[in-house]
Amino acid sequence: MARIFDPALRAREQLLAAERRARTKAEAAAVEAGVAETVALSAARGAAFEAPAHAARATPYKRQAGLDWLARKGKISARQKSAGERYGVLYRRSAREGAIRSTLDVRPGGGGPAGPGAREEVLLMAAEGSAQAAARLAALRTRLWNQPQLVAACDLVCGRELTPREAARGERAVIELEALLGVALDLLAGDECAVSR
Repeated sequence: MARIFDPALRAREQLLAAERRARTKAEAAAVEAGVAETVALSAARGAAFEAPAHAARATPYKRQAGLDWLARKGKISARQKSAGERYGVLYRRSAREGAIRSTLDVRPGGGGPAGPGAREEVLLMAAEGSAQAAARLAALRTRLWNQPQLVAACDLVCGRELTPREAARGERAVIELEALLGVALDLLAGDECAVSR
């Protein structure tokens, strides 16, 4: 049976389609405005972002870690960045000391040992890794002469991955933090062979 052409039905379908397109466009604009506001507020606090390459595409913003930002601006060398990244890995690994895994029921194939005492064994392995990282981090801090400002600069920028503007308030404090970090990274990069073992 042939369908009868109804101009009113056709007009209604076109209006519904136009309404859906307008609603989708409004939602996309609201999301974009929210993201822009979040990025602007974070940037005002000192965070650095890698902006999307093409404004027409909806690509996400990427937050830059402090070392990445400093390297991109040419304020630290590749060697200093490498030393800072090693420090940051050890800082974050040692900070997890005593962390409990998300599951208490560890089974074969689930990433850990099974059987009686498996949970304790997993926690012991994690604690040993954290303890080793803490010992290596202590060795790096000794290379900084355990000087509080140098250690704090490395903890903030390398370990917590803050940009200098996020870590310090005021232009003078930011410049001072960048200078301290440069000295600290030079000291850490001085004998990379001993650190990497």
